[in-house]
Amino acid sequence: MNDMLAPALALFLGIVILVISAEKFVEGAAAMAKRLGLPPLLIGMLVIGFGSSMPEMVISALSAYGGNPGLALGNAFGSNISNIALILGLTAVMTPIMVASSVVRRELPLLFVLTLMLAGLLYIDGNLSRLDGILLMVLFSGIMGWSIYAGLKTESDALAAEIEQQLATPLTLTRAAIYTVVGLIFLVISSRILVWGGVEIATSLGISDLIIGLTIVAIGTSLPELAASIAAVRKGEHDLALGNVIGSNMFNTTIVIGITGMIAPTELDPAILTRDLPVMMILTAALFVMAYNYRGNENGVITRFEGGLLLFAYAAYNIGLVYSVTSS
Repeated sequence: MNDMLAPALALFLGIVILVISAEKFVEGAAAMAKRLGLPPLLIGMLVIGFGSSMPEMVISALSAYGGNPGLALGNAFGSNISNIALILGLTAVMTPIMVASSVVRRELPLLFVLTLMLAGLLYIDGNLSRLDGILLMVLFSGIMGWSIYAGLKTESDALAAEIEQQLATPLTLTRAAIYTVVGLIFLVISSRILVWGGVEIATSLGISDLIIGLTIVAIGTSLPELAASIAAVRKGEHDLALGNVIGSNMFNTTIVIGITGMIAPTELDPAILTRDLPVMMILTAALFVMAYNYRGNENGVITRFEGGLLLFAYAAYNIGLVYSVTSS
């Protein structure tokens, strides 16, 4: 039991520092972008979206470099599942999420297409190769470039208005730069601590680092999105809450998994192909259906009932993970 104390403490402290440093990094980067004159929509799609996925990117890169690609992939798949089922589920139960932004509605089908493309690459041979990683990075760059171009051509959008409101009083440029640099430094430090703790716990318990990545690490790296989404809907900024999740999942599906493939090409754990990837695909499709305006209203909406279904799905998935560990 004493052997578990240090790794458990490292995991806890890593998550706490990670959440705080990620928040400060995003706050500083967004304020810098605002001070430098970037359009609000571009700040939301690139700076905030990229920044909120920094924990997953850093952890996956460190895990893959350290010879633990299972932890890296578990973090990516688990974060996507947590973002949709836990974060949006909990947020929608608190307040139904209205979907007014045309940009958000355009990003949803893109996210689903990206998920299908990832599945195609992985199901072909059951491996995540270096070529797969490069293709995912190139794919993301092309789609994001098109999305930004199309988004900036939109004259007025609900998401841009919400971001403009959020950045109404940005930090000074000096303080924003300090937040960005210091936040990034502590992000890397906390990620190293978290990865060490996760690997040690997995080794001590005799379970795969994939399971640790899918559960504890995935929830920890998703906490910034959870805090941002709850804060956004409490201010009535529903599109920003949904946009954070969509942007984060797009980054995870392409860049985070792509980085893992480029650093540590690996043969996939069969459970990823039979359990985790199908669950991620189903949840992504469900999100698209829920947010789509099929009720005939002016805007789409994710209702409290649908949020409850997402939370139920998240609970069922994690019960399945626990059963897979105990049965083995």
